[in-house]
Amino acid sequence: MVSHAQICIDHGADGITVHPRPDQRHIRPQDVRDLAKLTEPLNSIEFNIEGNPFAPAVGDYPGFMSLVEEAQPDQCTLVPDTDDQLTSDHGFDLHIAAETLEPIIQRLKNQGMRVSLFMDPVPEQISLAADIGADRIELYTGPYAAAWGTTALEDIFLQHQLAATYADSIGLGVNAGHDLNLNNLSKFATIDNLLEVSIGHAFIVDSLTMGMGSAVRAYKSQLRSPTDNETPSV
Repeated sequence: MVSHAQICIDHGADGITVHPRPDQRHIRPQDVRDLAKLTEPLNSIEFNIEGNPFAPAVGDYPGFMSLVEEAQPDQCTLVPDTDDQLTSDHGFDLHIAAETLEPIIQRLKNQGMRVSLFMDPVPEQISLAADIGADRIELYTGPYAAAWGTTALEDIFLQHQLAATYADSIGLGVNAGHDLNLNNLSKFATIDNLLEVSIGHAFIVDSLTMGMGSAVRAYKSQLRSPTDNETPSV
């Protein structure tokens, strides 16, 4: 795990994101600890741990919050996934979750972590994210990716664009992720105020065919050149 992360860093990745679940199907707790040691002295490389803050300890999985507080990443992205979900498929409904999330956000921020919430492109919900102290949101881009090549794409893209603009206007940074790939990333990366994109399954598949270093460079090439805005990190 560490050697593969090092390849990504060596070929231009701006950060490493992991999603430790209780069933450990993505990554194991010791991998998280080892990656924290790798990235901690690298000031230019961010370590982002994402997951369900309510995931409890199971076997040798110490619980999400315990693992995060041990690893001390630069950013913690809170995601409303449950054990019976194949993958993350929606953002938080903060009408329901705000009260329980707010003290968790403050707890993480008190330890020096940036906190991002996984959100749908809904301005009302994004406003609530700011109210409870989030530093950033991560826009869930699954519907955008699913609409690729269909007549629904432009409307869904516009929803994300407007959501990013609104988030920026109320002081929230904007990240994005889920199902982004070499076909759909370059269009999404034109959204103003986008700071960071996380690439997961598609990156691994592309790494198998073109090599991990080449895949990192390919994804970096899909991000726009700096103009008035910063190029999103990947």
